[in-house]
Amino acid sequence: MFGRLDRTQPYVLGLFRIIIGALFTCHGVATLFGVLGKHAATAGAWPGWYAAVIQLAGGALVMLGLATRPAALLSSGSMAFAYFTVHQERGLLPIQNGGEAPVFFCWAFLLIACAGPGALASHRLFAGGRDDAAAPPDGPAGVPVPRGQIGRARV
Repeated sequence: MFGRLDRTQPYVLGLFRIIIGALFTCHGVATLFGVLGKHAATAGAWPGWYAAVIQLAGGALVMLGLATRPAALLSSGSMAFAYFTVHQERGLLPIQNGGEAPVFFCWAFLLIACAGPGALASHRLFAGGRDDAAAPPDGPAGVPVPRGQIGRARV
C-alpha cells in the first residue's frame, strides 16, 4: 500500500536535509555577518560566535551532503547545548522560553545523523556514484542485513 511512498523516501530525506541545512546556514550567516535582520556577533565571543561558525559550516556541509553525518551530529549537539544553556533558564517548556528553533534543529539534525544524507548528496560525486555509507537493504521484518550476508540464504 505504501510502496510508492517507500520509493520516494531517499529523495524526501535528501530534500529534508537540503532545507534544514539551508535554514541552519542562514542562521550562521545572519549571526556572523549581521545580515538578515540580526546583529553580528563579536568575533570570538562565547558562545554566540562559535555557535554561528558551527551553524554556517555545519549547515553548509549538511545542505551539500558532504560529511553529512558528523556535521549533523555536531549541529545537533550544538543546538542541545544552546537550548539547555540559553533557553532552559527562561522557562521549562520551549514554548515558554523561545527554544522551539533549537529543539527543532537538534532533533532534525539527529534524524539526519542517524538516517544518513538520503538522495542528492554531493559525497556521491567523489565516491563515483557509490553510497558506501548507505545502510544495507532490509531483510525480513525490516531488520538490516549485514553487508556480507546480502543475497545469502538465512535459516
